[in-house]
Amino acid sequence: MLKINPLSTLYVGIDVSSKSNYVCALDFYKNKFFNTPFTNNQPGAEELVRKILECLKEHPDLNTVVAALESTSVYSIHIANYLSSCEELLKFKTYVFVLNPKCTANHKKTFIGMGKTDPVDAYVVADYARGGNIESEPWRGSQFLALKRLTRHRLHLVECMTREKSYLASNLYLKFSELQLLEGDDQPFSNIYGATSSGIITEYLSPEEIVEASEEDLVSFIAEKSRNRITDIGKTAELLRKAARDSCRLDKALYEPLNVSIASSFNCIETFKKEIKAIDAAIEREIKGLCPNSFIILQSIDGIGPVFAGGIIAEIGDIAAFHSSDALAKYAGLYWKHNDSGNFSGEDTPMSKAGNRYLRYYLGEAANSMRKHNTEYGAYYRKKYNEVPKHQHKRALALTSRKFVRLVYGLLAKNQLYSGVSLDTSIE
Repeated sequence: MLKINPLSTLYVGIDVSSKSNYVCALDFYKNKFFNTPFTNNQPGAEELVRKILECLKEHPDLNTVVAALESTSVYSIHIANYLSSCEELLKFKTYVFVLNPKCTANHKKTFIGMGKTDPVDAYVVADYARGGNIESEPWRGSQFLALKRLTRHRLHLVECMTREKSYLASNLYLKFSELQLLEGDDQPFSNIYGATSSGIITEYLSPEEIVEASEEDLVSFIAEKSRNRITDIGKTAELLRKAARDSCRLDKALYEPLNVSIASSFNCIETFKKEIKAIDAAIEREIKGLCPNSFIILQSIDGIGPVFAGGIIAEIGDIAAFHSSDALAKYAGLYWKHNDSGNFSGEDTPMSKAGNRYLRYYLGEAANSMRKHNTEYGAYYRKKYNEVPKHQHKRALALTSRKFVRLVYGLLAKNQLYSGVSLDTSIE
């Protein structure tokens, strides 16, 4: 929590939007000095600084500025950067905070009958800061912004590819219904979205063509598309022909449009894969010059490579911003709210998720990778997996991620490499 003299502090609340920032300035006694809109551009930011400086000059008893604004996509970045690095404001004790909107929304509920307008929202943000409710660290500026844009863009690409695969699955079922449903040893392809599968699905117009193709031609075609990487091509051809025979038939007029759509989806997926690979290389280049110690420490953990390490570091920044692993977990939204009252104790305690979803994603991916490479984490995951009959993987991975948070915090806070000895002895 920020340690300042509240009586000598000017509290500036900013309600951010794409075109304008509505700003309210209060002192500790709720005296309102101004509640004014400023354009959300460079001239508007400079005008806001002049207004703050005028206010400080008129009230010489104020020597500290606490500026608070909600995190509003990319629209809050420019004003936060400018206020935190402005030379004129650096003459005073200036702190800039970018807040989780849920914090100010809950604070607003303490007022009765308050409407929803930009001036009101700016006042609520300023009053939230005035009440000493801010527990986060001040805005770190653009130090980690470049890396963060890369790691967040990577997640964007992964989500786009996932959506495209889901959309492709519906068309695949229409064209080749049985292939979509097969699992394990009955599935002819290890990856239904791979090059071999896409070549066969798109170049054979319908399942009938696969059934009617000679065994020699089908085997030769599979060998060509897989570049002879399939060990038992004959078995693959047999499984593929069986899936084609068992698949539902469509009117012949539907196959050509389906083929065009399926081929387009496969092309999109391949493009996403190439772009993700390029972003991975960019993340590795960026992270090496930013914080090499943290990067080396996280990569010393089993199963953690440069991409997952970069994603975690981009969202955490300096580990000193968090006083404990619990604070880090709460920032990521990896915590469970208790539901107790008197003698009642609720059994249903869903994960909050009211935190940084990007950090939660990279922690989850890293934990999922680690449990495949680390005996202790693999055993912990299996233990949690077997405890419930439903949502087993989702629950087990969330709990493994929470355990992983304690490891990450311990290593970064102590500035030490992972030795294989757990820093976390607690069991949830």
